Amino acid sequence: MKLHNTFTGQLEEFKPIEDNKVKMYVCGPTVYDNAHLGHARCYITWDVLYRYLKFKGYDVTYCRNVTDVDDKILKKAEAEGKTPEEVSKYWYQKFSESMKKLNNLQPNIEPFATKTLGEMISMNKELIEKGYAYEADGDVYFRVKKFGRYGSLSGQPIDQLESGARIEVGEQKEDPLDFALWKKDPKFGYKSPWGIGRPGWHIECSAMSRKYLGKTIDIHAGGADLIFPHHENEIAQSECANGCKFVNYWLHNGFVTINKEKMSKSLGNFLTIDDLLKNYDSNTIRFFILTNHYRMPIEFSDESLQAAANGVKRMLNAKKTKIDDSVDITKFAEYNSFVEAMDDDLNTSKALAVLFDLASKANKDVPYAYTLLYKLAESLGFKFDKASLSNEELKAKMEEINSELGETYNSIDEIIEKRRSARAEKNWELADKIRIALDNAGIVLKDSKEGTTWELK
Repeated sequence: MKLHNTFTGQLEEFKPIEDNKVKMYVCGPTVYDNAHLGHARCYITWDVLYRYLKFKGYDVTYCRNVTDVDDKILKKAEAEGKTPEEVSKYWYQKFSESMKKLNNLQPNIEPFATKTLGEMISMNKELIEKGYAYEADGDVYFRVKKFGRYGSLSGQPIDQLESGARIEVGEQKEDPLDFALWKKDPKFGYKSPWGIGRPGWHIECSAMSRKYLGKTIDIHAGGADLIFPHHENEIAQSECANGCKFVNYWLHNGFVTINKEKMSKSLGNFLTIDDLLKNYDSNTIRFFILTNHYRMPIEFSDESLQAAANGVKRMLNAKKTKIDDSVDITKFAEYNSFVEAMDDDLNTSKALAVLFDLASKANKDVPYAYTLLYKLAESLGFKFDKASLSNEELKAKMEEINSELGETYNSIDEIIEKRRSARAEKNWELADKIRIALDNAGIVLKDSKEGTTWELK
């Protein structure tokens, strides 16, 4: 498997630090507003990488942080008359719901910045002790020029960076290039050896990554907008504190653009995930994103989303047969073509072409085609029912269930959602009635923390 390493600018063979184990860190959200299509692009991309690594048999530890202390959160809290905790808690919940709607898997570890303050303070103290950082009237800064490799990730020479560097009013830096590790903040801060304050953004990821994944990790991923200064600063502070290489493979996804401009909250040209999901389902959004290579920019338009919706329909409307889990999918040419595409720096557009081929073969009653289509599509995060009923059989089942329930439902998923609502409302009688009706029709429900699925007895 080859991945494009931003640090070297090269396509490199992926070799984890430990055999069969992968430590992966992705910069998570700053929780103060709705997640938008740009976030969807980032987190679907790395969800696919996470899924595919697991599909290949790796034991993956996926850590994605939550920034719940930040200038934007504090500003929103003041504007709304709320505490920063109330703001971050509300928007984290909204973010989590959006990720679930997009069918993104929950990371193994999702640490909050405010719960990792001790580790940040410890790392800052180490940097001060080693001479890489200094305290100035309650602030702590990193000495950029003491780290000779600064600028290596973004490819920016130090003299070029110097020309644009400024010292803002109130800052007491030794050098304009130095960046904050800790900020004095008597109003919203936390106790530290330097007084009441809060962490700088960059130190958060370095501390959380070290705590949960160790000093050197396999993969660090995020949006291309984080290369400088965020990831550049992470490398500097982590390698100076830890005395070793921080990351082996740096991966970055491209922007989503509208009229050739990056989609962002600051430009006001963003579309929220919730708004998109009113018109397009999660499969369509995922398909739209995966049609393009993850490193390339995507130009958003309704036409491109509609084309994606048609592509999803073509794939998921393949003639359904029962999934045969006994089939060794690795022996088929289509599997090898799929793996070859994904092993080539996650070439998802080529992988989708393999799925289209399998959909065509399923429609021609090629025996293994639907099983292979289902399993490969699942590894990319597409949702569709584990088909074990023909359309005619499913229609008959629905008539049987509707008759017993005395209601009209259009799909089993709709019935499952009704049961979920009933349970949430503690209407146990209705929830049990639905489960029994499905059971009588030969359909077994399986509840898990990811949700409820069904299969035939």
